[in-house]
Amino acid sequence: MGVFTFTEEYASTIPPARLFKALIVDSHNLIPKLWPQAIKSIDILRGDGGPGTIKQINFVEGSQLSSMKNSVDELNKETFVYKHTMIDLEERFESIAYEVKFEPTPDGGSKNRMTSTYYVKGDIELKEEDIETGKERALGMYKVVEAFLLQNPNAYV
Repeated sequence: MGVFTFTEEYASTIPPARLFKALIVDSHNLIPKLWPQAIKSIDILRGDGGPGTIKQINFVEGSQLSSMKNSVDELNKETFVYKHTMIDLEERFESIAYEVKFEPTPDGGSKNRMTSTYYVKGDIELKEEDIETGKERALGMYKVVEAFLLQNPNAYV
């Protein structure tokens, strides 16, 4: 099994607490409303949102995948750290683990770091296009939520 790790950073003018609440804690409600062209729904299959919770993300018809499942490993509302693992994946991956951290910046915004660890089956090589697709999807979600929070300054305060 091969293991590949990548880290991305993203700066935002939104404070970490607001971004964390919207993008992580309430994602199952907010993301499908803001991104209906990509996400049909996010269902909580088991748990209360904290560690051990299983979420299923259902994509719109015509997407590359119909759905995927995430297992919540850590949800720390004090330090704004979220860890989750994509499970029940296609043939190439055992799992993909994510660690997302939201840190305050001196200007009142946040520095956000996402570390992705891909566990591939056997000696399968991870393709650059797989990495780029994942990065683009994550950044797209950040941008959509950030735009919503900028337009709605009283949301998730």
